Amino acid sequence: MASWLGRERATLIGTSFGQLLTTGGRIHYETHFAPMLLAAGGLTGISLDLVAADGRRIPVLVTANAKTGDDGKPVLIRIVATDAADRRSYERELLAERRRAEEERRRALALAETLQYSLLPPSLSPPRGLESAAHYHSPTAGEVGGDFYDLFPLTRDRYGFFLGDVCGKGVAAASLTSLTRYTLRAAAVSDEDPATVLHTLDSVLKQDAYAKRGWFCTVLFGVIGSRGEAFDVEVASGGHPPPLLLGADGTAAYVPIEGGQAVGLFAEPNFSMARFTLTAGDTLVLYSDGFTEARTGKGRKRFDDDGALLEFGAAQAPCGAADVVRAMRGLIDDLGAGVEDDAAVLALGVPGAPSAR
Repeated sequence: MASWLGRERATLIGTSFGQLLTTGGRIHYETHFAPMLLAAGGLTGISLDLVAADGRRIPVLVTANAKTGDDGKPVLIRIVATDAADRRSYERELLAERRRAEEERRRALALAETLQYSLLPPSLSPPRGLESAAHYHSPTAGEVGGDFYDLFPLTRDRYGFFLGDVCGKGVAAASLTSLTRYTLRAAAVSDEDPATVLHTLDSVLKQDAYAKRGWFCTVLFGVIGSRGEAFDVEVASGGHPPPLLLGADGTAAYVPIEGGQAVGLFAEPNFSMARFTLTAGDTLVLYSDGFTEARTGKGRKRFDDDGALLEFGAAQAPCGAADVVRAMRGLIDDLGAGVEDDAAVLALGVPGAPSAR
């Protein structure tokens, strides 16, 4: 002890242990350490700082035992101080490393969030007389998902729209999503036929630069054009779940477009087509499988295993674009942790009929 503190042995004899501590340590010793020692009879692993003759602080770990007499009063107190300089240094480095890791995590989350929203349109551009709304949900912070959507003008009275889901997650999914979005927009300028647009995307994904990566996606691509107060719609499916059509009469049905194959996955893919008209009060709802495949908490059961999404749509109809997207967001909240994949929804509605619900 004399060697540690740089003091003569004689000066330590008769000195209270508390007087060897820092001011804060002395207060802790007198108000907590000593009373707890007498009450419990022993303490271990107490971290304190001794003060050397030259003012240096010496970190120690203290273990103490108290021996009491028949009257319950202490007759001997033994205090063992162990040099904790290495441990204190380790703890400081561990704390600093933890702070650095947390900062890196915050940066990674911010980057992932920025990247994700760069893959979504900053705003939708519906034609005059048509309302639109969309929402994207990611169940895992910091993970870039593969769902995407867009609505954009092709000519003065014709607009393109799409919603899809690429394979994978993370940076690879972001690269594929970016390629898919811009390919669809560029292809639609050259040829508005929805099936032709999907074939163009299929060819791009099979180019030598991308073929070895095994990239593919499911997607709905459509063109919508105004006809008076109504809108004619042509939509092609590349293996994506069929959209919902909420009617002004309160009905809900899937657009008959099943059978299309995923884009980039087959040698000679087939893309199914559907044509229909939206009139006042009708709303078209495109969505990703994050909704349909959400777990319900009942074994391995998925939300849409028994047609729950169609029932959900029927419960909303008739419903405008903003209202149905709001309802889909509420569905995500209700399913909670059961939504394990990212989920996107895009709704296009013709105003004119009052909402029944």
